[in-house]
Amino acid sequence: MKKKKLIITILIIVVVAGLGTWFGMPALLGAMGFHPEYEGQRYMLPEGKALIICTSHDRLGEGGKKTGVFGSEFTAPYYEFTDGRMAVDVASIQGGQIPIDPMSFKWFLKSEYDERYLSDPELQEKVEHSLLIDGIDFTRYNIIYLAGGWGAAYDLGFSEVLGRKITEAYAAGRVVGGVCHGPLGLLLVRDKNGQPLVKGRRLTAVTNKQVEELGITMTPQHPERELRAAGAKFESETAFRDMFANHTVVDGRIVTGQNQNAGSEVANKMMMAAGGTRR
Repeated sequence: MKKKKLIITILIIVVVAGLGTWFGMPALLGAMGFHPEYEGQRYMLPEGKALIICTSHDRLGEGGKKTGVFGSEFTAPYYEFTDGRMAVDVASIQGGQIPIDPMSFKWFLKSEYDERYLSDPELQEKVEHSLLIDGIDFTRYNIIYLAGGWGAAYDLGFSEVLGRKITEAYAAGRVVGGVCHGPLGLLLVRDKNGQPLVKGRRLTAVTNKQVEELGITMTPQHPERELRAAGAKFESETAFRDMFANHTVVDGRIVTGQNQNAGSEVANKMMMAAGGTRR
């Protein structure tokens, strides 16, 4: 009888510990700063249009682990834009299916925006059949947003098509920016004088420290390193691990966020910069 009670007690402890881990881990990460709830001013831009651009690269190196866009870095801005009454198109460097980093939808890393995506057939269709950037007139959009993720380190900063089209959009008065690895897509953008758009401008993106802490140093471009080399006035916040830090920079019509924690704020500040009104 005592043995049976002991077994039952052990089973209860195991179940309780498992449930505690399952429900407690997201809360713990949130308390440390991962995917913080956005409490700032929200904006709307009725009848405005936003273009979200994602990577088409799906591997860390040749034959490496699967990667792509980091989920919340496109889901958070997408839903902030649509909640702000904007029409949103989704595009990628090669068009077609956008690879999503499988880690970003793990139970302990998923954001509330990711949950919306996973039950949203319309956005899933846009991700499955994304637009090819080559055939898009970027000047038709009020906002050009560059999503991050490790895949972006392989293609956004190398795409001459992307650089040329964002150059045209910025010259036409549009708002541009992104988060994490997304700002790499600004490297080939030029200002009205033919100089790198990022030169002398305040920007942020994922830090060298975060890249090193996560041990993913094999990518061809690292945002802080490349942006500094291009003449940007790079800014960032830090934490005991930079994945828990958060920072957003607005420099005129350029809005950037440090990492996956900044998507909501960047989207709202882009709408603000594009002439949006408070909601």
